[in-house]
Amino acid sequence: MANLILVLGDQLSPELSALEHADKTRDRIVMAEVAEEASYTNHHKKKLVLLFSAMRHFADQLRDHGWQVHYQRFHPDNPHQSLEAVIADQLGSGAFDRIVTTECGEWRLHEQIQQWPERLGVPVEIRPDTRFIAGKGEFASWAKGRKQLRMEFFYREMRRKTGLLMTPDGEPEGGQWNFDADNRKKWTGKPPAPAPFRVEPDTITQEVIELVDTHFADHFGTTDDFHFAVTAEDARAALDHFLDFALPCFGDYQDAMSDSEDWLFHSILSPYINCGLLDPLTACEAAAQAWYSGRAPLNAVEGFIRQILGWREFVRGIYWLNMPGYARENRLCNTRALPWFYWTGDTKMRCMHKAIDATRRNAYAHHIQRLMVTGNFALLAGIKPEEICDWYLAVYADAYDWVELPNVLGMVMHADGGYLGSKPYAASGKYIQRMSDHCKHCHYKVQDATGERACPFNALYWHFIDRHRDDFASNPRMGMMYRNWDKQAPERRAALLRRAEQLLEQIETL
Repeated sequence: MANLILVLGDQLSPELSALEHADKTRDRIVMAEVAEEASYTNHHKKKLVLLFSAMRHFADQLRDHGWQVHYQRFHPDNPHQSLEAVIADQLGSGAFDRIVTTECGEWRLHEQIQQWPERLGVPVEIRPDTRFIAGKGEFASWAKGRKQLRMEFFYREMRRKTGLLMTPDGEPEGGQWNFDADNRKKWTGKPPAPAPFRVEPDTITQEVIELVDTHFADHFGTTDDFHFAVTAEDARAALDHFLDFALPCFGDYQDAMSDSEDWLFHSILSPYINCGLLDPLTACEAAAQAWYSGRAPLNAVEGFIRQILGWREFVRGIYWLNMPGYARENRLCNTRALPWFYWTGDTKMRCMHKAIDATRRNAYAHHIQRLMVTGNFALLAGIKPEEICDWYLAVYADAYDWVELPNVLGMVMHADGGYLGSKPYAASGKYIQRMSDHCKHCHYKVQDATGERACPFNALYWHFIDRHRDDFASNPRMGMMYRNWDKQAPERRAALLRRAEQLLEQIETL
């Protein structure tokens, strides 16, 4: 029996389940850069360079290990513009009995592949993605019968399953599961932030950069200063760089933002983990070992592991448990279009400008910039969930539907009615002032809530609180906010709402 083995652009691992028990003499691996996948959203140019270059390097690695590989490079005039068309062409070029693939990370593509047996006339075997620590069925079993699904409790199960940061008697190291309360320091310039890990583009990457600049010129972002790893070897070097230079301070400053530093102490490993160049459990084990050997404090190591073992696994479970209906959730009934400055960064709001500009240049921003700046603004302004979700999917190198959609629709926009998170992550400008130095460089005044120069986040925050009273007044985690709102003088409340309405009417000029 000869198999046609499909390897997708986010499955760049030699341990991929689709390759298990394959026969190098008979089976053929298919990889393809196709217009349909590259252009269904406005993917950042650096994201396209990362994936196309990493795919080409991985295909070469497979060939070096004796695999038969059919690889289609992107060209707008290719006769096969979709994965299905590439597979159909390959089926016609040999006697293949079935298609084998590892489950993909997107419902859209999952539905297409499920139709291939009927459309292409051969069986399709879709194997579980064993690169994740919790399988889809395992998460569904954990979720069954629970009134609320909370990451913290799932995370504890994953800690027990893997033994990460667990004592021999089954207790968490340090006596507690979560050290998030220790990870909220503002960064004032000391200790100095390390330089980010860099890989200079090789010949393959330079060819891809030229391709993207030529054929995807209208896509978001820039290819300038591309320095991502594109091989598993370099991705592991990026992990080692993080462990040596950034992890020791990551915990304290993981929520901090800086007007002058894009990267601070963040790992920038999610692009590699999510496309298969770096194994998530390997990264977690390496961080844990850094604590055991005294190279990093527990709050930093636990915070890093929680992002991977907790949130990453949790949101994937949420995605596959609830799709496709989850993508249509809009419980807060938002109707406002995404402001154009999300694509340009042209706004006088310093925090928004800095986050969007870093995103444009780097195809990356860290979780607080995403959640509490660009996400917070979208929440307060009532942006349509599908539009802000599409923006996040397009602009970040680590964004795939399974991880982006629950994080944005559920955590950022609270559009699922609290299914993923117990309260909306809404905040005024005071939060941004507390965690960054953006405000002192801003056109607007963070200490003001009304007036022409008042920080837009302030009035918009109270407008959000007021218009969603029916949604949140009974939420125990929101009660204090409503008591504070009700204590304000009627004329003060009226002035705040007027200011917010003006901001919303003039949103494109903020």
